[in-house]
Amino acid sequence: MANWTDPRATVSAPSSVGTRQAAYDAGLRSYMLSVYNYMASGVLLTGIVALLFAPYARDVLINAQGTGMTGLGWLVALAPLGFVMVLSFGIQRLSTGTAQALFWAFAVVMGLSMSTIFLTYTGTSIAQTFFATAAAFAGLSLWGYTTKRDLAPFGTFLIMGVFGILIASLINIFLQSSAMQFVISVLGVLLFAGLTAYDTQRIKSMYSYVAGTDMMGKTVIMGALNLYLDFVNMFMFLLQLFGGRRD
Repeated sequence: MANWTDPRATVSAPSSVGTRQAAYDAGLRSYMLSVYNYMASGVLLTGIVALLFAPYARDVLINAQGTGMTGLGWLVALAPLGFVMVLSFGIQRLSTGTAQALFWAFAVVMGLSMSTIFLTYTGTSIAQTFFATAAAFAGLSLWGYTTKRDLAPFGTFLIMGVFGILIASLINIFLQSSAMQFVISVLGVLLFAGLTAYDTQRIKSMYSYVAGTDMMGKTVIMGALNLYLDFVNMFMFLLQLFGGRRD
């Protein structure tokens, strides 16, 4: 009997692999677009709320002496942290719909909290800083998505750095040092620039674990939340460095 191999068997395997890869790539693109859409929509919602609430911020959030915040002001300032903690630690128990609702509520409360920047900085400098941040974020996120370099080793360093600047910021509330604030702002920009690339790569890598599972929708929300925080924090630190203050 002749020893031969059916050529159809050798052709079908590469074709099948190529089909699976194309389906995976299409799913990954859809997943990442969902993350970016949620993130961008959240930033937009925050901006709209901040702009609309700005005329009332001084009366509602700042005390009569203008030296600090009212009780409601503190509640608005601390509420976003509560939303982040609920989403971060409770995402496994939340439904996708509840996670989405919490994300939108978080974006609204962040808008209320950030409305006070219009009392400190000019509208022109806020707009310029926003677009500069958007351009930097887009470039950093694209690099994080496309680079073949594993950014995971930098993750721990970056997260530790964020905790470091949080502690330094709390200390500087009492010291009121302009030099220390400058250093904190510079380090903040660098840390959240690095986190933008790192988080993008991490979110991308999560797709292979959650594709086709019930966790995919919630992973999209958490990915959008992480990128949202990277964007907003980078914007705020840049605004502290380059924003034009009102007289």
